[in-house]
Amino acid sequence: YELKLRKEGGFHQRYSSKYGSMHKGMIHVQDVPGFSYILWHTGNTDEHTDGCLLLGDTSQQNITKDGFIGASTEAYKRVYPPIAEALEKGEKCEVTYVNFDN
Repeated sequence: YELKLRKEGGFHQRYSSKYGSMHKGMIHVQDVPGFSYILWHTGNTDEHTDGCLLLGDTSQQNITKDGFIGASTEAYKRVYPPIAEALEKGEKCEVTYVNFDN
């Protein structure tokens, strides 16, 4: 799926305040059938996702909704800048999701 920067909405406003000049817009996954506004952001549990991708460096039992993603902010600060920079330069960025449930 192609990635773009989303520069409006509540997440964008919160992340602009939280991350300052590092934040260029939310990483937004495009054209996922049956879904809209899939963003990459920080969070720890299923309640934080709303269908979005949570970035993290650790996980505890990530098979059910009781799982936990750790070191999310640290992972976000590492993963976000090079992708946002490439998108701002007009480079095409894509992500592949793998569904291990099937």
